[in-house]
Order: sequence, then structure tokens, then C-alpha cells
Amino acid sequence: MKLSEKIASYTSSRPFYTFEFFPPRTDQGFENLVPRITRMAGLNPLAVSVTWGAGGSTKDRSLELAGIVQREHCVDTILHLTCTNMEKGLVDEALRAAKDRGIQNILALRGDPPRGEEDWIATDDRFTNGKNLVSYIRSTPEFASDFAIGVAAYPDGHPESSLTEEEEIANLKDKVDSGADFIITQLFYDVDGFLRWLQKVRDAGITVPVIPGIMPIQTYASFQRLIKLCGSRVPPSIMAELEPISNDDQRVKNYGVSLAVSMLRKLSASGIKGFHFCTLNLEKSIQRVLETLKWTGPSTLEQNKLIVDSELTVSPHNATGSAKMHLMNLPEVEGEAGKGELNNAATWDDFPNGRFGDFKSPAYGDQGPWGGLLISRNEALIQWGRPKSVQDLTKLFVDHLHGRRASTPFSRGPLIPESQMILPQLERLNEREWWTVGSQPAVDGIDSGDPVIGWGPRSGYVFQKGFVEFFCETKDVDELEKRLDIHGKGWVHLIASNYKGEIRTNIPEGARNAVTWGVFPGQEIVQSTIIEQASFLNWKEEAFAIWSEWSSFYRPGSEERKLLENIRDTRWLVSIVHHDYKKADALWQFLFDGQ
Repeated sequence: MKLSEKIASYTSSRPFYTFEFFPPRTDQGFENLVPRITRMAGLNPLAVSVTWGAGGSTKDRSLELAGIVQREHCVDTILHLTCTNMEKGLVDEALRAAKDRGIQNILALRGDPPRGEEDWIATDDRFTNGKNLVSYIRSTPEFASDFAIGVAAYPDGHPESSLTEEEEIANLKDKVDSGADFIITQLFYDVDGFLRWLQKVRDAGITVPVIPGIMPIQTYASFQRLIKLCGSRVPPSIMAELEPISNDDQRVKNYGVSLAVSMLRKLSASGIKGFHFCTLNLEKSIQRVLETLKWTGPSTLEQNKLIVDSELTVSPHNATGSAKMHLMNLPEVEGEAGKGELNNAATWDDFPNGRFGDFKSPAYGDQGPWGGLLISRNEALIQWGRPKSVQDLTKLFVDHLHGRRASTPFSRGPLIPESQMILPQLERLNEREWWTVGSQPAVDGIDSGDPVIGWGPRSGYVFQKGFVEFFCETKDVDELEKRLDIHGKGWVHLIASNYKGEIRTNIPEGARNAVTWGVFPGQEIVQSTIIEQASFLNWKEEAFAIWSEWSSFYRPGSEERKLLENIRDTRWLVSIVHHDYKKADALWQFLFDGQ
């Protein structure tokens, strides 16, 4: 059924809601998302939306997932469709495929620029923005009456737009006048700001349903990336409440639930009748929010006593609250890999989207709007300059270690305190032209409340195996393999891969290395960070794509582009784990002794 018709006929006193999912990167993640959607369908969403990668990069999986939701679960589905890299033939193909699967709802979007491009450039002049896509569907007899069409809106302003709020609202009205039936907004935290914006939308003569986008905060790191990328307005009261608990993953997640509940109560009291939840393929927080609001019946999660922490209840004056899509499985800053996805299917949501998360998780590998460098060409030139030699690159990485550069393409911010603990070792690696992109020190039972190493619930202990990840030359990989035979003594695991996809490793097939784990009261041992071949190879694709994207900031044929493309083509990404976590210097002895 069309969403516009369902909204028009909706009579319940409870607000309606929709859920958004993305196609997982791995087959195992896809298989495990389907039962998760089955469970969440039991929460009675009015519809489920499925995202669409730029230029149809997730086309097959998006259509497959949308078809499963629509036909097998009998939940009305909204298929996202973007203009990025899309020509008329691809648009027609996608719309026909949606019709064949019984899908009657399309979210028409311009989409983000293709990876590696600073600016959005149309592939087909007929599809330069969301309005064009709406107009095309409505004017094409084959599709005109088959779909309810939604469009996007940005209460905090589009992050790439230089238009005034009034001009953006005028563009939104053009999309509606072209045939859009409903609006789904970008995620936000400033409720008062949203309500002011909505009134301006109504004053402009836009009468179709406006569905606010909501996403509970999952982790402090993801929240920080979110607000930087979106340019979201976050009330100072929210930041003041988050900062003291930023090192406690569970309390941040609980706060995210409490904040979402408070925002939704204020929005619904202001007359908003429906909401769109960006799930990031996670279910616990969404379910906790809905159960707290009593918008749905009891569930297995309620039976498991997943109750919002009473000491983190958000007061009404703090519900002025904004939010954006992954967290993705991003390359974190050095030392942040200890905040991973759990390997136990029952607890996948507890610490979502770690660098080396479980590839079987439905949330594994989410790039979302956070994929890529997330930086303009001008910003990249300011931060990373114009490297023309290997020595220039080495200086960039070393400068970052010492705080002389705020970031590298592989580390989005300054070196974090955990990595400061192994700064001399990281400096030594980088100075030998082994450029580090991930690492953590060995830890033998530190209090889970430790402000640098701690994570998870309090009253526990956390452990870490030392690991390091870096780019190096083929000859270096040869030398490391020799050292494994002589000095590894079974304690060291190595996996390396290059741009061509060649793999060199001594890790047994199917082995899964838990490199971070915690022991907490009343729980089984929690393994929060896992390194194994499937997740490493997925990250490897992302890592070499960063070299490609970085090179695209420089003109073809330039020294900078030639250098970066050569590095991409010739270097190896290497990950080394030393399993003796009781010896703080074990990994470094392996790497440096005798050299």
C-alpha cells in the first residue's frame, strides 16, 4: 500500500513510525539482518525503508532486501532511489524492479557525490536533483500512478548548501509541487529548532506529511562524527550531559535512548503524528525507545530487562534536542579499535560498529554518509598539503603523531590518549616508512572505568592484546614473514593484503582473534573487538579506497596523484597481533629486536 494512503487513513492515538535499514556488506550480515527485520516487524511499523548506494552500488542487495520485506514479511517498503551516477535506463530498471516486487513507495533523493568527488556532478542532465526524479516518475506513464513518492528535507540546513533557509524551503515546495506525497527529514537533535522550521514549511504552503528523522545516539565517537559531518545544531545541555559519560559505552547508549524518548514526547505533544527511525541495522535502542513510550507491546527485550538507566533520564528542558546516520564501520583513529562490535549474536548491538567488528553482524561495514574521507578538496590541501615523495608522507604521519597535524586520511582527529601510551613505538614504525593506521597497547586487566582504556559497564576489567596495522612495501612483508618463523614462536599472527587482493597470512582458516575483551558482573565474557580474515579484507578494500580518494584531490598527471596512486598500487596493508597480552612490550620486541 502507498504510504501516503496509509498515513491518511491512520486513526490510532499512538504515533506511527517507520524503520530504515541498509543492505549489509557481507553475505552473513545480510542473512542475519532478515530475522532482525522479522523481529522488528513485530513492532508494527507503518513501513520500512531500504537505502540505495550511489549509482546503484548496492542495487541488487537493496532490491533483494526490499523485496524480502515487502513480500515475505508483508511490510510496506520504501525504496530509496538517488540521482548519483544514474541515467534514464538505470532509473527505469530500478522502478520496474520495484514494481515487480510489489513496492509502491519511493524516496527520491539527489544523493551524495560519488566517492572521491568533491562536487556532485550529474551523469544524466535529466537527473540533477530530487525534484527531477520526482518529476520524471510522475510524468512517465509507465510509473506515474504506481508509487507514492517521498523526498528529503533538512531542518538544520543541507550541509553542502549555501542557500538560506527560505530558499531551501522554496526548493522543498518545488519538489512537493512536482508530485511528492510525503517528506522525511534529515536527523536532528534540536527539537525547538525543528518545530520552528516546520512552522515555516507549513507557512510556505507545504501540506503533505512531514516525518521527522530520529536516531538514538549509539556511541560518543559516532555522535561526534555525526554532528561534524551534518553540521547539526546540538544544544549545549546535551553536550554537557554527554561529555562526563563519554568513556562509558553503556551509559552513552542509555542516554541516547533517554534523549530520543524525551525528544519524541515533546514532538508528539506538539502534534507530530509519525516518525522515521534510522536503525543502522541495530534493534535494541529502537525497541527500548518504543517500549518506554508504550507505543508497542511487551517484547523479548523487555523480558530481558533492558531498561533505561534511571540516573540518565533526560529532563524536559534538555529535550531541545538533532541526529545522522556509521557509523559505520569506519577506519577509526589510532587506538580506537577497542570499541568494537560484539561477536555474540545476542549482543551485537551493545558496542556497535567497531573497526574490527563481527562480519556476521547486520550492522557490520556500514559506511552510510560517513564513508570516505568526508573532507572537501580544499580542506584536504590545507590539512595534508601536497605530498610529492615518500618522505613527505612519512613526515605527515609523524607530524600527526606529535600533534603538528590534526588528522591524516586514516585518522580523523588527533592521536587519542590510548595511543599516546605507545607513542615511541608508533613513531619508530612511521619513521621507517611503515605508516600506522590502527593500533592498541597490550592491557592485562585494567578497571573498566579507566578514562583511557575502559569501556563497557562499570565494576569490571578489560583486557587487550597488542596489535598494530600499517602500510609497508613488499620487501617489508617478506622480512616480517621471516621474523614469524624465527621470533614469532606461535605467539604472533599476521595478515597482509595489497590493492590487487593478494593475501599473505599465518592465521589458520576460520580463526577469530579476540583482541579486546571484558569481564563484567553478571555477564559472560564480552569480546568486543575481533580480527579475522573476513573483516580484515572488508576493511582492506576501504583502506585502499582512501588512497584512491585522496589521490583524486590532485589533478591527473600531477606528482601528488602519481605518488598516491603508486603507494596504493604497491604497498601492503599489514595487521599484526601479539597474543601475549601479559607482556606490554611483546609486540614491540617482535617488531624491533635485532633491528
